[in-house]
Amino acid sequence: MNAVTLAKTAYNTSSRAPLGTSRGIEYDAFAKVTHQLSRAPSTGFANLAAALHENRRLWTLLAADVADDGNALPNELRARIFFLAEFTADHSRKILSEGEDVSVLVDVNTAIMRGLRQSGGAS
Repeated sequence: MNAVTLAKTAYNTSSRAPLGTSRGIEYDAFAKVTHQLSRAPSTGFANLAAALHENRRLWTLLAADVADDGNALPNELRARIFFLAEFTADHSRKILSEGEDVSVLVDVNTAIMRGLRQSGGAS
């Protein structure tokens, strides 16, 4: 299963438990960083690096949240989110060092946002 597929299923309709914050706040955080990522390649390397940094910060927070023993999400969902955080960090390094495409991260974030919206997060 690839990262985009995992992102699409991470917040499927059978998983409605919050991550500890409201889904609307999560959606807004993803929307902000995804917007930065989508425009960053055309605005220079410094802006790309800054957008990648913000995206990694968001995913690091999510990884820490799902790694906590007190997190109420199902273990499978927690594992998927943690994997996506690792994938994001790894792919971000490849973007900066090998010129990989940032659109993969935009797609992952967009899939998460879609799942948050379908689960009633953004209103």
